[in-house]
Amino acid sequence: MKKLITMLCLIVMMQAQGKQIYQISVYHFNTAEQESQLDTYLSKTLIPALHKLGCANIGVFKPIANDTAADKKLYMLVPYKNWQDLYSVRSHLPKDAAPEYSRMESIILEAFRLAPQMTLPKLSGSKTDFVYELRSYESATEKLYQNKVQMFNEGGEVPLFERLGFNAVFYADVISGSRMPNLMYMTSFNSMKARDEHWKTFSDDAEWKTLSGKPEYQGNVSKADIILMHSTAYSDY
Repeated sequence: MKKLITMLCLIVMMQAQGKQIYQISVYHFNTAEQESQLDTYLSKTLIPALHKLGCANIGVFKPIANDTAADKKLYMLVPYKNWQDLYSVRSHLPKDAAPEYSRMESIILEAFRLAPQMTLPKLSGSKTDFVYELRSYESATEKLYQNKVQMFNEGGEVPLFERLGFNAVFYADVISGSRMPNLMYMTSFNSMKARDEHWKTFSDDAEWKTLSGKPEYQGNVSKADIILMHSTAYSDY
């Protein structure tokens, strides 16, 4: 029995080592001056430092709703190879004073079992038209949450998104954040029109109707947040 437990632990550790870790930093601001300072700091100081430390494919996004929101936000997504890489990189970042903003949130995520690595979107057209959709699904209990994660993985939701061309950037468990238990994922589209068309195709898809109608998957999401965004000029994609 001891050998079996040890072997299972090793398998879990090996699986975890193959999964990327993501950090989403959410900067809140409410003035044009704060936004300008954030853009300058991220593009000229923080992101170049992350690149030098080996971090690639850093995404920076602003919600389309920023134009009319009082509490405006900027999202920065940084992928790390593993937990050790996260600790190492964060400890070597520059200690320059950060720009002024209202507040900042930090969300730490671990990639899904069946989507262990970030995938850069294959989009065409103008970058200014590209739409990135960040979704957060919360569950009322840990049991319901694990059920929703299973629905994405073994249940077949991830392959369904792939078949329908959603250009998913990542799927991940939230390990540390202000709203748990929850998972987050990001899809991407050439334009808002393309985004709406994809979701219409998804909702009409026979496989999705079968999957979402299964009794074992009912009621596993208590709250869904949907954030539609454009990437900044200095985002890596």
